[in-house]
Amino acid sequence: MGLDFQQLIPSVPFILKGIGVTLKIVLLAGVIGFLFGIILALFKISKLKVLGIIADVYTSIFRGTPLVLQLMIIFYGSPQIFGTQIDPYTAAVSAFAMNSAAYISEIIRAGIQAVDKGQQEAAAALGISYKQMMKDIILPQALKNILPALMNEFITLTKESAIVTVIGVTDVMRRSYMVGSDLYSFFEPLLFAGLVYYLLVIILTVLGKAVERRMRVSD
Repeated sequence: MGLDFQQLIPSVPFILKGIGVTLKIVLLAGVIGFLFGIILALFKISKLKVLGIIADVYTSIFRGTPLVLQLMIIFYGSPQIFGTQIDPYTAAVSAFAMNSAAYISEIIRAGIQAVDKGQQEAAAALGISYKQMMKDIILPQALKNILPALMNEFITLTKESAIVTVIGVTDVMRRSYMVGSDLYSFFEPLLFAGLVYYLLVIILTVLGKAVERRMRVSD
């Protein structure tokens, strides 16, 4: 097996520029997905059954179909749906945010239901409104409990972001593929892309554990 990593060295800065693109997509999609996930989670535990049904159907669709399919429908279907072509970056953020919201809503719902019901009853007895109880009492406790699961979802999002290459977003994966085409040798640049994603996941894991420790100390 003839491997030549030296030919890859001049292209390393070009590939590394894709990290910024990857992180922008993951961070923006993660924040939007988290906020949307909270809304879906509140729908699921709502006393209004219709809201629960809407949230369950949404979750079922986005968890039951491949992310790459959702991404391609949003990007390639946008001219027919919206009458204009969405740019690849916006399509990527939209697809990842909508998909992530479905998974995060389940995580947050489980976190809310894990909080002692006695606290909700006590808050109601004290005349605290539902909105204030959720914002100040229930959600802060739920978020502490589900932080590891949220970090896992964020890490999964980072790894899956590589599929944006199918719609032409110039992330790490796409740039590695482009370098492979130029060199007529794909193994080395793709292996390098794998190393970049692996290091990103390791850094996110370390950051997540640090935040988790900090929150445990604050208890």
